Amino acid sequence: MKLTNAEEQIMKYLWKLGKGYMKNILDEFPEPKPATTTVATLLKRMTEKGFVGYKQRGSNREYFPLVRKSDYSARHLELMIKDFFNDSAAQFASFFTNETRLSRSELEEIKRLVEEKLKDKNN
Repeated sequence: MKLTNAEEQIMKYLWKLGKGYMKNILDEFPEPKPATTTVATLLKRMTEKGFVGYKQRGSNREYFPLVRKSDYSARHLELMIKDFFNDSAAQFASFFTNETRLSRSELEEIKRLVEEKLKDKNN
């Protein structure tokens, strides 16, 4: 299941905070801040989708992410590769390295990471 852009923004704040009350989440937004009711509606939907949980603390809810950022990012990237690059990581890598403005040091770092992963796969 995917998040809308607005829901994704709230998830980014929750991942950053670790957990928080409505006030903490609203404090993360730049001005002009969204209405409390808007954020409450989004959090309710995100809870129903299984991305956010909460603990009732008196009359307030303390929200926390149920999905790790790394898991969400990996799934999001997998879907993008499937949808835009014919399910080919090689096509994605080709596009990424040719169509972005990566510096030589960034390309060297990617190369190092790939070589490290290849070494792990051989063991």
